[in-house]
Amino acid sequence: MAEGHDRVSVAELLAEARALLVRLTPAEADAAVRGGALMVDIRPMEQRLRDGRLPDARVISRNVLEWRLDPLCEDRDPDLARTDRHLILICNEGYQSSLAAATARRFGLLATDVIGGVQSWLAEGLPLIREW
Repeated sequence: MAEGHDRVSVAELLAEARALLVRLTPAEADAAVRGGALMVDIRPMEQRLRDGRLPDARVISRNVLEWRLDPLCEDRDPDLARTDRHLILICNEGYQSSLAAATARRFGLLATDVIGGVQSWLAEGLPLIREW
């Protein structure tokens, strides 16, 4: 470990990230999207194929997400890297999305995530598109 750096566990990192967020239930996220928020699905293709696509969600691969969300990055997505629009990230169970949303907030974005991710979305009976 590098000198001068405190070691942190993934549980601590996740708790720190979630302390920055006002996380949404799937129903709250669905309502927010209908009200103009933008949903970003960061799940890998195999999970989207297994469980379905989220209506009206943008798909951004987790490995390039920060580059697409950073308003100062030349590789940004101009529709997503905006400080004036609510952004809701969703993953499979709500762990990766919490970490990613906390990073997006550090970029100055109005970002949060969905409690329980797509698995909670499914459990609440919210729509998923199964046709490709």
